[in-house]
Amino acid sequence: MFKIGVITDEISQDFERAVQVASEYGLQTVEIRSTWEKPPHALQPADIARIKAILEPTGMTVSCIASPFYKCKLDDEAAIKEHHEILRRCIDLGHQLGTKLVRGFTFWDTGRTDDVWDIILANFQVPADIVDEMDAILAIENEAACSVGTGKQLDRMLTEINHPRIRAVWDPGNEVFAQGGERPYPDAYERVKSHMVHFHLKDAIYDEEKGKTRCVAVGEGIIDYPGQLRALLASDYQGSVSLETHWRPEHLTDEQINRPGGAAFSAKGEYASRVCIESILRMVREAAG
Repeated sequence: MFKIGVITDEISQDFERAVQVASEYGLQTVEIRSTWEKPPHALQPADIARIKAILEPTGMTVSCIASPFYKCKLDDEAAIKEHHEILRRCIDLGHQLGTKLVRGFTFWDTGRTDDVWDIILANFQVPADIVDEMDAILAIENEAACSVGTGKQLDRMLTEINHPRIRAVWDPGNEVFAQGGERPYPDAYERVKSHMVHFHLKDAIYDEEKGKTRCVAVGEGIIDYPGQLRALLASDYQGSVSLETHWRPEHLTDEQINRPGGAAFSAKGEYASRVCIESILRMVREAAG
């Protein structure tokens, strides 16, 4: 049975409050992104000690470090080198918090992914060396704002890289946003399931009136989450299903969705996340029969 968790800044920048809410619902894991207004690679020893102290009495564990690794421009050599250091810091943070899993991306979308495909893949040699050296797993997320946005692209990328420590975060919601995206479940999921080590759960619809895709409360979008959750149960997936709410009573901006973090992003997140957690728990109970 998979574990159910949440990315804490979807509830609050106050890590203690986020953990209180997660504990209230009996969630088993948390994922670290922005905490106390800091990205994960900027957390200091005192912050890390505080996170441990908050988690210790709850029995909850850290599933993943949701780093911004490779959310940078493909042609910016200085930024790429900086992101190698971000990866190292996030791996170290993960080890201190009991996880080997660090989330990453595939550079900001250039609009010509096929043309720069080989360059993208070549830039994963250094990360591959880093995760080997530091005993970690780099989980690449399909992200519509980045070069690899669909399950089809992610499957191709990970198959060609063929590295045991470079795996997938599957996000069905991002498939809805991605250009060329397929039906998230079962079509895109079937492509990525053999690579998947982590799962992000958000929901989305295409807003005909505004002519764009937007996030909604889990269970109110177009993704077949009852079917997806049954498939995870049937496959005996043992990792985490981590809520990444991305929906608020007042919609987040594109910038906030693409670069999540900070107080403005987390505002009203507790209410929205509570709605989504309750929906997820209900669907999991129904899926389990």
